[in-house]
Amino acid sequence: MRDVTPNPATTVVVVTWRGAGHVAACLDALAAQTRPHRTLVVDNASDDGTAALLAAHPSKPRVLRLPRNTGYAGALAVAVKELETPLMAWLNDDAEPEPGWLEILEDTLEKSPLAAAATSLLVLPGGPVQSAGVRLTADGHGADLTEPGGEVFGFCGGAALLRVEALRAVGGVPAEFFCYYEDTDTAWRLRLAGWDVVAAPDARVRHAHGVSSKPGSVPFHRWNERNRLLTLLRCAPREVALNQLVRFAVLTAVLPLRPGRPAAANFRFGLRCRVLAEVGARLPATLLARRRIGRLAALGRGAVWEAWAGL
Repeated sequence: MRDVTPNPATTVVVVTWRGAGHVAACLDALAAQTRPHRTLVVDNASDDGTAALLAAHPSKPRVLRLPRNTGYAGALAVAVKELETPLMAWLNDDAEPEPGWLEILEDTLEKSPLAAAATSLLVLPGGPVQSAGVRLTADGHGADLTEPGGEVFGFCGGAALLRVEALRAVGGVPAEFFCYYEDTDTAWRLRLAGWDVVAAPDARVRHAHGVSSKPGSVPFHRWNERNRLLTLLRCAPREVALNQLVRFAVLTAVLPLRPGRPAAANFRFGLRCRVLAEVGARLPATLLARRRIGRLAALGRGAVWEAWAGL
């Protein structure tokens, strides 16, 4: 079914996978927004009754059901091709935005013509801040900021608003990431193209966090480690990307020789070998993407890195 709201500025894209237990609350929160919008739910082949729940929801969102689970990044990449509005919101299916959320984000971009994206304030159940935006660490990780009010390198993909034209111009969403780092990679490409990313700390969203993939799990670490390296290979200065890839490989090689190594999944030898194998298999396509990104860039990779890394 299709949302029939006339001429809104924003399409809110909600990606769901087995979201029957929480997606209705997300849609209820969207129905309470003070700013008109369209809602597009991309269902990643859920098999838990999500489809029937979406069909019955009184807000009548447009639903795009995919034949297989393409992950958050894959679903967003499909959604970008479907948009007819100038703005696109990314929203997790376990997130519940406050009624003024979209209005604040739209007004923030309206007041910031050089910004291609605005990031929300995501709070966890009970009140602690999960993300007020994303910073770039000294080793190239995208890390959540938990103190609102400062400058941000990038946006948290759990709840953000983007200019569709700018997103399409820099290559859209990297579907091959499946999930995690699609937001940091996109922020990198927007900044290389000369765009800014801004924070909207009053655009508050309650986020359950980790409903689809548990933080700290093996899949979580696999996607995070792999996609961080792919993002650096695509976007960062060459010496930074190679340094981080070599460091990851060397640490992996010596792990079996280290007694008392950390128990976290990202220190498992097998997982790290799999990450390296997946990065290697994707290397030709990644280097082609790097060239395309470089051709579109208005700023040097080194200039962006020096401006933001480690701050």
